[in-house]
Amino acid sequence: MKTSTSEEKRGIQWTSRMQLDDLDFADDLALLSQTQQQMQEKTISVVAVGLNIHKGKSKILRYNTACTNPTTIDGEDLEDVKTFAYLGSIINEHGGSDADVKARIDKA
Repeated sequence: MKTSTSEEKRGIQWTSRMQLDDLDFADDLALLSQTQQQMQEKTISVVAVGLNIHKGKSKILRYNTACTNPTTIDGEDLEDVKTFAYLGSIINEHGGSDADVKARIDKA
């Protein structure tokens, strides 16, 4: 991942000095970008270094943006979603952890 993301800053600002480009665990990957254009560039660079992105499993979650331009892979639009699960945690378009905490309490 470092090879595909190290050239330019395309992640999200995590702290005043640190940028977060992606979340990786085994074969699960969450790409993070400030803009749709940066996300499109990131998907292209990830594919260019040989990583395969499963289009059917890939989703786009937009947070705090009015942009609705599609992000594509090989000419196919990735699905926009309001919520998704990453490593068992629920992430939604509103941020925070309310939905995840509620789901965990409901399972208990």
